[in-house]
Amino acid sequence: MKKIISVLLLGITIFTFAFSSPALAADAAAGAKIFSANCNACHAGGKNAVNPAKTLSKADLEKYGMYSAEAIITQVTNGKNAMPGFGKRIKPEQIENVAAYVLEQADKNWK
Repeated sequence: MKKIISVLLLGITIFTFAFSSPALAADAAAGAKIFSANCNACHAGGKNAVNPAKTLSKADLEKYGMYSAEAIITQVTNGKNAMPGFGKRIKPEQIENVAAYVLEQADKNWK
């Protein structure tokens, strides 16, 4: 019985990973254009014009629990504190692209 359950669980796991889409198949280059048009006014070069202590640097993103595509997507979509939500102005795929761009730039120290 244990062997049957193990085989079933393994099969379900393999099926799930084989036929699911990647967690974030985003286009950072497209995200750069969207970021430039919508985010650059406050976040040029990964800075934060409203709250200079909370930049888009990797260290700050990690410090504030924002170093993941999911966290960035949620914040860009819904907004938080002084940051407006962009979920009604930008398509979900575009927001995923922005998240990919922000993470890519954070990893490169915004250079």
